[in-house]
Amino acid sequence: MESLHQSIAVRFSYDVHFTRDLWSITNPLLSQVIATGSNLAKSAIVIVDSGLLDYHPQLLTKITNYADYYADQIKLATEPIVVPGGEAAKNDPTLVDQIHQTIEQVGLCRHSYVLAIGGGAVIDMAGYAAATAHRGIRLIRIPTTVLAQNDSGVGVKNGINALGKKNFLGTFAPPVAVLNDFDFLTTLDDRDWRAGIAEAVKVALIKDRNFFEFISDRADDLAQQDSQAMEQLIYRCCQLHLNHIASYGDPFEMGSSRPLDFGHWAAHKLEHLTHYRLRHGEAVAIGMALDCTYSYLTGLLAKAEWQQIIRTLKQLGFKLYVPELSRDMENLTLENSIFRGLVEFREHLGGDLAIMLLQQIGEGTEVNQVNIPVYQKAISMLQKIEVETISQFN
Repeated sequence: MESLHQSIAVRFSYDVHFTRDLWSITNPLLSQVIATGSNLAKSAIVIVDSGLLDYHPQLLTKITNYADYYADQIKLATEPIVVPGGEAAKNDPTLVDQIHQTIEQVGLCRHSYVLAIGGGAVIDMAGYAAATAHRGIRLIRIPTTVLAQNDSGVGVKNGINALGKKNFLGTFAPPVAVLNDFDFLTTLDDRDWRAGIAEAVKVALIKDRNFFEFISDRADDLAQQDSQAMEQLIYRCCQLHLNHIASYGDPFEMGSSRPLDFGHWAAHKLEHLTHYRLRHGEAVAIGMALDCTYSYLTGLLAKAEWQQIIRTLKQLGFKLYVPELSRDMENLTLENSIFRGLVEFREHLGGDLAIMLLQQIGEGTEVNQVNIPVYQKAISMLQKIEVETISQFN
């Protein structure tokens, strides 16, 4: 018998909205998104990052009042579910079980909604739960941090940590919509504000020189929480991420090439080695500094551009070195070595190593093998740079 061949084309479409005061009854955006294509009220459950309630104590009441006001479009199936924020959300598998049990108990169907409100970790976890219940319940992301609004919240990935590895369990499942409410950013602490900038630096370095120049020129403003500069940064970062997902030809990462993971092979390992003391964005900043320094040492990147990158990261307030970078650096087989991150990254990619390095600001280049001694030298340089002043990189 001849083999049978089937080709399936599936089109995904979703909008990223930018707004303020999302839960005001005078703002119909959420109700309009849910009501699209239907005259019936849709059932929904709401997952809320607990960290938000310290700064927005009325949030749960606002959610309930909003649903009451727009009852023709939204029907809350139960009270909002509050979960821990930060990486704890992705490290505790019982949270996914809790959401699954709630979905089953209240009778949500595939035409119902899960609304995930919080930082990137909560959105990742809730998205994974939504994608694996009934093989997929509609997800609306409402990211509340810089990193979630400009990067993790606008993509197509969901996941949790497992077996000591970042995002070991997960799905590719686009949301129905992303609602970026800039008002949530006004209560971020300094670390969470800064951490999200790292992903903008990342995409600028590999795709858009002009965007990097904007970040470099406004580095002091961004470090001092200038809201106008941040809103511009988030908008452009979203544009670049969405364009890559839609146009690069591999939105679900079936191949081994992942340019948007520039700086991430070390970052993911550093998060684990520091027991998530480092925010994701803080680890990405170190990972980018490491890969940029390696690019400079191998002759790919000009010294002046390397200096500008290092200077900009320091101006933004990022640390470029932590002791875990040097731990067991000479023994690559040990679990505590940063270079174990290369092995884990290769596994995550599908078996082939593909590392994005920098050829010039705005242009990345992919390599399939690396020189460990040069990376070791780069780590030593970052350790020295960490104690030097910004002026030394002019």
